[in-house]
Amino acid sequence: MQRVTFSRNFTLSLSRTCQCYCKYCAFATHQAHVHAPVDVEKILDEALKRNTKELLVLTGEKPEVNPVVAERLKAWGHEDFTSYVVWACEKALERGMLPHTNLGVLSKEDLGRLREVTASQGLMLESVDPSLMDTVHAGSPTKHPKERLATIRAAGELKIPFTTGILVGIGESVESRVESLEALAELHREYGHIQEVILQNFVPHPRYYGAEVAEIANEASKRRWSGKDEAGSGGEEDPSLTNSVEVRSGSSSPPLPDWAAPVDVDEIKRLTAESKRLMPDVGVQVPPNLSDWWPELVEAGATDLGGLSANGDHISPEEPFPSPHQVRKELAPRGYALTERLCVYPQYMDMDWMEQGVLDVIKLKYWSFIPRRGSGRRSDEVIDPEIAPRAIAKGREGDWLSEDEMTALFSETRPEVIEEMRIAADELREELAGDVTTFVVNRNINFTNICVVGCAFCGFGQGKRSPDAYEVAESDFADRIREAVDFGATELCMQGGIHPDLTLEEYGRWLRLAKDTAPQLHLHAYSPMEINHACERSGKEPGEVFEYLLAQGLGSTPGTAAEVLDDGVRQRISPNKLPAARWIEIIEASHNAGLRSTSTVMFGHIEEPRELARHMQVIRSLQERTGGITEFVPLSFIPFNTLLGRTHGIEEITVRENLKHTAAFRLALGRSITNLQASWVKMGLEGATEALRWGVNDLGGTLMEENISRMAGSQHGVKLEVDDLIAAARAAGRIPAQRDTLYGILETYAADAAA
Repeated sequence: MQRVTFSRNFTLSLSRTCQCYCKYCAFATHQAHVHAPVDVEKILDEALKRNTKELLVLTGEKPEVNPVVAERLKAWGHEDFTSYVVWACEKALERGMLPHTNLGVLSKEDLGRLREVTASQGLMLESVDPSLMDTVHAGSPTKHPKERLATIRAAGELKIPFTTGILVGIGESVESRVESLEALAELHREYGHIQEVILQNFVPHPRYYGAEVAEIANEASKRRWSGKDEAGSGGEEDPSLTNSVEVRSGSSSPPLPDWAAPVDVDEIKRLTAESKRLMPDVGVQVPPNLSDWWPELVEAGATDLGGLSANGDHISPEEPFPSPHQVRKELAPRGYALTERLCVYPQYMDMDWMEQGVLDVIKLKYWSFIPRRGSGRRSDEVIDPEIAPRAIAKGREGDWLSEDEMTALFSETRPEVIEEMRIAADELREELAGDVTTFVVNRNINFTNICVVGCAFCGFGQGKRSPDAYEVAESDFADRIREAVDFGATELCMQGGIHPDLTLEEYGRWLRLAKDTAPQLHLHAYSPMEINHACERSGKEPGEVFEYLLAQGLGSTPGTAAEVLDDGVRQRISPNKLPAARWIEIIEASHNAGLRSTSTVMFGHIEEPRELARHMQVIRSLQERTGGITEFVPLSFIPFNTLLGRTHGIEEITVRENLKHTAAFRLALGRSITNLQASWVKMGLEGATEALRWGVNDLGGTLMEENISRMAGSQHGVKLEVDDLIAAARAAGRIPAQRDTLYGILETYAADAAA
């Protein structure tokens, strides 16, 4: 799964008055145009209602050259237009929105004034072709390439995260297009401040003769986002949206002017490749409202679709953006996940690049977009550097680690300390499990994905009316079990969504059907969330529910639905999920009933290192009370097709970070749980094989089918052959062994000395 980003923004055209006379522009006017403060505040309040994170401030260049605008600014208490923009940005920040300004060519002083109240700024270079000053840019002195490049350079000197780009098809030479990208690349090499380059194809616009482009854009956006020809009120996630993303608008574009040149998809593909060659660390943005072939550009390497503004494109008001919902539907079949970002890219979210007041808004409202430092969201907590080495030594001896010590391990970033962690975890693994690497031959069946819980981290659960909802038929269920037996499976793992119609008896019926079909299979079934649902439907306590399910054939319980056993995290990612204490109660009840269970953690999303530490203390305490946990399974978060991933800008955790956590989990468990499993579905088989050097002694199961990770966007497959798992163990120099669910060894395979 690959990611394409966008920003959830709202456009404020603060003033359209402009000193330039560009022949292609329908936005600018030479009449007096500037929104009054009371109107600005109304617009900001409307932006809040639209779930906006970015306020895009668009203006003409130097509006105060118009004496009427200058007089109005003075009456409102502003000596110049930049002062007024600063005020508007302050009002946006007060509402928790991040301003991104695009005011045209500015002095270094004005850029610096704006830096104090903006998350990022922008200016299109357009082109370095000077001949345009005699054609489309005649009468527009600030469109000279030297003027534009001087502003972009000044932004670099001030360390301002910056968006720029080129306008293709306005009469520039073909050669100058790459020359323009080269000029930007040179500035970026010097200052490192360009976060994205826009490749914008020119589209001719009608003239509006004094009409308010914001109103035109807003109405066009309403029509497109609602999927209706007339103005509607449909929302982004409205399932009734049926408009094809390829239909740009109902309007017909004017003919191409004589000075313009047609631009086709192949040319933008070429420029995309050039951008990635010249600036490999810079995003490549293509506007999805100005062509029907933007999906091809994504496949060619474009990484961003810009701000899918809820109130339209004020520069091209008759060409509304598609909604995020519509874009997602277009990208998903191509294997791309649409993910929200902020107007400032993650690598610039620190004190070197942003003023404290702006950074505070991100930390307060959008903390999950900050690049992780150690675990999920970044914490400002200062960790004593001496704690981690002490914790590693204690963990190697199997001693209890304190919350602070576990927190230090999950927060650690020093390569040499992480290597010490790996060695200690590997030594502890060898002491507890030896050199045998186990796996189970099993089949996973998710018998329904209908779910009423609505977890933000899940791409699996569906509403009953969803076209993607399913319930497995009994005959299909039995066929899958017979396939598992033919494959050599010893275990059947059964879990589903929290279907509102499932009763305790229904859960029992699935178990009986499985036992009737293949009585020899061990049934590993029903998460604590499903048990909780059965309790609620039956009015029985967990112990009574387990007693009933045992009689129907239940063999053990998966310790899933744990996520992070800290209610603060659980409220943020799934407020409808059972609380941590209830999860503990249900797992403990399963142990009291004579059942064994697994245990899990889901990490790499928005949790902090300290919250992971609390989770591990809960797991170890539970195990030391009951001794009923067979294994611990770390599950790294897959963000691609999940609400949490889309709306919180969460990147998939790196393999290196995943491995560090794996070692920390082993040390946090001490000698309480012998078996630590690597999830090849989450990490890939290569990553899981490497994890055998980081404290892991089990590679999980063959699965045969897997829907939860797959539907979240995992690309590591849903089935492994026994030979794959044997080869992985041998590649790590271990002795492969097939086990049963409760870790009884069924068959051992000689280690391959050559490997």
